[in-house]
Amino acid sequence: MANNMVHDESDVVCVDFWANLFGMRVLIALRELGVSFKYIEEDLCVRERSDLVLRMNPVHRMVPILIHHGRPICNSINILEYIDEVWGHRQETQVGGTRLLPIDPLHRAYARFWADFVDNKVFGTEMRLFKSKGEDEKEAAKEELIRQLKQLEGTLGDKNFFSGDEFGFLDIVIIPLSSMFRAYEQQGKFDLEAECPKLMRWEKQCKERESIKSTLPDEEEVYMMHKKWYGIE
Repeated sequence: MANNMVHDESDVVCVDFWANLFGMRVLIALRELGVSFKYIEEDLCVRERSDLVLRMNPVHRMVPILIHHGRPICNSINILEYIDEVWGHRQETQVGGTRLLPIDPLHRAYARFWADFVDNKVFGTEMRLFKSKGEDEKEAAKEELIRQLKQLEGTLGDKNFFSGDEFGFLDIVIIPLSSMFRAYEQQGKFDLEAECPKLMRWEKQCKERESIKSTLPDEEEVYMMHKKWYGIE
């Protein structure tokens, strides 16, 4: 995806926390489409949310939040679609430009389905893996997580990216998970390279992109933060 064009959007603000996997999606999408933006860090380690978050997302009081012309857009998937609709179409006239979501309605539906799968299945299983106390419970969560990652690998198949040859929406949804891959292995005591080799090949290919290099934080630091969130010693 071409990202040479930089759109001068001085009124674009992203509010997020550095270790938030959902917010990483927003940063990657903005950088992929060359949208200039201001970043505001929200400390999720403190009990009280900032006045900005309370004003911009009074319903959920969470980040990420994209603020465009003073108006908030919340929920990472909703934000990705907004970014695509507002700035993605500008790329269509550029050589090599493309949209984040596929043009074909059926493929768009597939992308949304798997995005929902990640948010409503994979993240829930991750939480179970980290918070489970007994060995049987942890083993069950590990097996379920591996099964779900294999399902994602199945829809990837032999393609370079989830939508084919072009990096796009579903890749952006999933790649922040890779910040936790090593944590999954440590918590579940398994080898992702052995379990999901195609997914690992895709991970390496994605991480060659500048938008991802400049977004994903150190994996060990992310793991330590999640251990703190999940109450793991």
